Amino acid sequence: MFGIAIVKQNTQGLIETLGKYSRTVEAGLHLYIPLVQHVRHVSLAMQPILLQKYSVITSDNADVQASVSLNYHVTDAVKYSYENTNSEESMIQLVRGHLRDIIGRLELNQALGSTSNINAQLAAAIGDLTGLYGINVDRVNIDELTPSPEIQKAMDKQLTADRERVATIARAEGEARNIKLTTDAKNAALVETAQAQATATRTKADAEAYRIEKIRQALSSVDDKYFRDQSLLAFSKLAEGNNNLVVMDKDDITELGKVPVAKELWDAGKNK
Repeated sequence: MFGIAIVKQNTQGLIETLGKYSRTVEAGLHLYIPLVQHVRHVSLAMQPILLQKYSVITSDNADVQASVSLNYHVTDAVKYSYENTNSEESMIQLVRGHLRDIIGRLELNQALGSTSNINAQLAAAIGDLTGLYGINVDRVNIDELTPSPEIQKAMDKQLTADRERVATIARAEGEARNIKLTTDAKNAALVETAQAQATATRTKADAEAYRIEKIRQALSSVDDKYFRDQSLLAFSKLAEGNNNLVVMDKDDITELGKVPVAKELWDAGKNK
């Protein structure tokens, strides 16, 4: 009497006769001898596994909790079932051991900032070894690396200190820029004021020089009568004052006498 075994898609059946492996069957309908034979079903489909957090120590003695997920599939149903009592657990231990070794060579900041590199190293390290268990790891990924609470507090304090330092530097740089801008503005104002004053002084000097030059040109074109008139005007203004004693050279008085008005003033002064 025969029994009927149905092996599902993407699954292999291992026929055991009296407890000993005898042959492998693929997906489909198969006959076997009940009580004498047994069919062990092994899935070849990809299987996901999540490794819960476990402790990993970095090279600078920082305690980090690692959480890893991976996907694997069975490549050899016979090795997977008979050459290891628990191939899946052996694979998990292999992943954990290599992860501890990789992270153990890194400092905390390196480990936290290079998970993609750690993933690549871990996949390369376990790739060939899992073949001994009839398993191939298709993907391995570090989902999370979490420092211990004490380290996290220290990191938070360091982060706060760094932020305060950056803010202090930014404020100092801002104040320095403000002082520089203010000083530059004041210096520019002083320079502009000095330039304006210098321009005004030059303009005034040019105007005065122009006036003197015009007077000089005018004086060079007049005759002696103009100067006598000016002398007579000055003499008459002097005579109007309280102190009207004038000391003059005899020749100058003679010259003034030639001017009719000066002579009249002279005669009027003598009659008094």
